[in-house]
Amino acid sequence: MLPLLLGSFIISFSAVFVKLVQVPPTVSAFYRVFFGGLVLLAISLFGGHGRMRGAGNLGLGLVTALVFALDLVCWHRAIILVGPGLATLLGNFQVPILALVSLIFLREKLGARFWLALPLALAGVACITGLTPGAYTPEVRLGIVFGLLTALFYAAYILGLRRLLSRAGGHEPVAVQTMVTLATAAMLFLGAEVQGVPLSIPTTRDLLLLAGYGLFCQALGWLLISRGLPRMKAAMAGLVILVQPALSFVWDVLFFHRAFGPMEMLGAVLALAGIYLGTTGRPESAPSLSAHPPAEQPGPSQAPDHAYLHKKLSP
Repeated sequence: MLPLLLGSFIISFSAVFVKLVQVPPTVSAFYRVFFGGLVLLAISLFGGHGRMRGAGNLGLGLVTALVFALDLVCWHRAIILVGPGLATLLGNFQVPILALVSLIFLREKLGARFWLALPLALAGVACITGLTPGAYTPEVRLGIVFGLLTALFYAAYILGLRRLLSRAGGHEPVAVQTMVTLATAAMLFLGAEVQGVPLSIPTTRDLLLLAGYGLFCQALGWLLISRGLPRMKAAMAGLVILVQPALSFVWDVLFFHRAFGPMEMLGAVLALAGIYLGTTGRPESAPSLSAHPPAEQPGPSQAPDHAYLHKKLSP
């Protein structure tokens, strides 16, 4: 759980970078994975971390990269339309999606603590955003659509990434992340070309911010999440990643002087309480998605009688 929490802490700064750079959403999304992919490639080449093998892994990696590219495009547009707080909240509706997939398709049992923690954490994050009913302009409604699409693609990305890591035995997160991140960059590059969006960076300040965005939020943040992801149930991992929107609110207050009152403070407490409730208690490891049943070991009745054999074989 510690790598997941630390990775979620790091990627919580994503909205800060997006808000600071003066480039279109497709451009910031591309440079996030481009710079992050270059860092991961360097680590993979010079750190001896191996590489992904198999046509099945390559195919799944490309699908995972595609849904991640769509996730980034939708999320960056939602940030522009409704702000980082609500965009991050909507994107993190991946938690109930992952819970349903975990329960129905992965056959992972979720305890009562999880089902109590889930609405508590989501209610807390909803309080943090503080969107009033009168604020639902056409622009906001479009932003909500992009945010909900983000949640769908985000859940698909986490499931695809978890499957890839499980196939690798959880030992090569660098190789997995390198392939997925660079493939995502290639897809976003093609998307920008089709849309006619120039990928130029206007200022040195924007270049440094985009490089930091890729280094910290993509390379380091998701590398840490990748280390913990295959060892946890899908739904539980999604709940832990809810640390991201709660901390995004904190950074919004600290860096952009966002006004906050009792409702927002209550929301932060509820969100953190829900995450704590759902992730504490008796730990249960996630079943490996590619594990084979262990070889049968001889039981007491099957164990050879070494004393008897020694007596029979002695001259």
